[in-house]
Amino acid sequence: MKKIIYVTGNWSKILSAKQILEPLGIEVEQVKMETTEIQADTVEEVAMHSAKEASDKLKATVLKNDTGLYVEALGGFPGPYTHYVDERIGEDGLLKLLKGVENRNACFMEAFAYCEYGKEPIVFKSITKGKIAKKKSGTYGWSWDFIFIPEGYNKTMGNYPDDERCLVWNTDAYRELANYLKDKKD
Repeated sequence: MKKIIYVTGNWSKILSAKQILEPLGIEVEQVKMETTEIQADTVEEVAMHSAKEASDKLKATVLKNDTGLYVEALGGFPGPYTHYVDERIGEDGLLKLLKGVENRNACFMEAFAYCEYGKEPIVFKSITKGKIAKKKSGTYGWSWDFIFIPEGYNKTMGNYPDDERCLVWNTDAYRELANYLKDKKD
């Protein structure tokens, strides 16, 4: 069985990875460690940098991700700066930026960087489409969960318990990673 160390402190990311990858013969182990979160123009660059750093430190194959919230009416902002924007203005600030704006289309792009020790990372992406609510709603989750309504739903992510919320996210990247590893010769 192949093993990947998923460098994250987020239990729902581990749960999703295990549900998809372990039945395919890929063991997922969690390691919590700090990596440098560079400021870059894409979430892919951020994930790749963090994955390479973690792989070099652990001398192991790792998976690291970065997620960006892209709001159409704001030209894709905050995008790769989502974490920074969350810390500075949060969901209340984003709602103020969208006050009076009708186009509330948005998506979360998640870039998963897979990095074998001594090699360059490979990136797989998932996109979860939705829209930004006009006001915060819900008691579950954190941050953007209270204002993001996934496509096909009529409530923010914050209205769904943890076990339901983790099923809403697009998991294409995990499946692409699993296919890549299945086809890869050791």
